[in-house]
Amino acid sequence: MSSGARQLLIMRHGEAAPGLPDHARLLTPRGEQEADSMARWLAARIEQGELAQPILYASPYVRAQQTAQRFSDALGVALHTLDFITPDDSPAAVSDWLLSQPEGDAIMLVSHMPLAGDLTGLLVEGAASQGVGFPTAAIAELDADVWAAGCARLTRFTQPGELL
Repeated sequence: MSSGARQLLIMRHGEAAPGLPDHARLLTPRGEQEADSMARWLAARIEQGELAQPILYASPYVRAQQTAQRFSDALGVALHTLDFITPDDSPAAVSDWLLSQPEGDAIMLVSHMPLAGDLTGLLVEGAASQGVGFPTAAIAELDADVWAAGCARLTRFTQPGELL
């Protein structure tokens, strides 16, 4: 990572139970376990100096808030809600928001499919259609000098099953 590079972690929420309304779906016990294990893993990497402490943002949907709360607790950081990172929101709008954030801040977004995959595709490949498939609770780590389409590099992709 170059000295000017910024870090972004894009995460899909843990496994959620089916049901309606969509925004009120809860994590399953497996989803809670996925989020807990990923939070512990990330906290250990930050403690070792491998990653910067991120500013934590989550979708307002219950399952994303439940997932992000585990990271807030594990990392000792505040949880902020972004209304425009729900499943069908625009990756371009999120990219525009990222461009407006202060330089040097590491950011973590806890969101949903298809947005998580489409945003990763937009930032890395330059097109949302080149999106990445995200299993539940997976985290994509990106770095870039600027959060514009096609300007980021995917440096790591981790899912809960890899931590067992």
